[in-house]
Amino acid sequence: MNMSGATRIVVERTGDTATAAELISGDFLAPRFVSSRGLHVRIALVGHSATLLAGDDLRIEFDVAPGTFLEVIEPSGTVAYNARGGHASWTATARVGAGGALVWRAAPFVVAGGANVSRRIDFSLEADAVALLDEMVVLGRTGEIGGALRSDQRITVDGTPLLVETLDLRNVSSRSLPGVLGGHRVLGTTMLLGMKTTDTVDGHVTPLAGPGMLARALTDHAHEATAALEEICADWYATVAGRYSVV
Repeated sequence: MNMSGATRIVVERTGDTATAAELISGDFLAPRFVSSRGLHVRIALVGHSATLLAGDDLRIEFDVAPGTFLEVIEPSGTVAYNARGGHASWTATARVGAGGALVWRAAPFVVAGGANVSRRIDFSLEADAVALLDEMVVLGRTGEIGGALRSDQRITVDGTPLLVETLDLRNVSSRSLPGVLGGHRVLGTTMLLGMKTTDTVDGHVTPLAGPGMLARALTDHAHEATAALEEICADWYATVAGRYSVV
């Protein structure tokens, strides 16, 4: 059931064809059909109101039928603005059916000065399902010290937790310590979930204990994080898309 105000994308399957069965606009984002071919559907998430302000609660839901491939693109990113003593939240949930796939190459998530935002990702993958998530968090616009961010991620595969992570960046002084951000303001992350590749692991990639791989880059500028991870993301995308004969 769709929560009030949530953006919802549902992909269903009939024979060898996938369709966007539900494209429900939320309070902040509208899903727009881009293309479909066979079991592959591409949808764009388009913003239609300013986000995120104090009191905002942005929610995105994905439901991917078994054996189908949903690819989500974002033309523009999200900015969490000065909350002026308030708080905002952003949540993305996904259920990917057996043998299905979700690829989401998200636009940057910018935490402006004075912002106070909670960000949560909760993905549930059934047996043989995969997900590729490429994302970037930027603390502060040019010349700003970014505001407070708490980021939680929970990924399960076939009912078993694969990745459970909390990144608490609410304290400006502690997040600059070595072992946290070390003074950097951009965190790029690419996650391959539900499978591993046989590629040689480079310095950015950490194999997870279960079926998954995580690549990260800490930089001072967004383009540097993109450059560090783009080849990894492209290789992992080709691996996922190859399961569905997508070029």
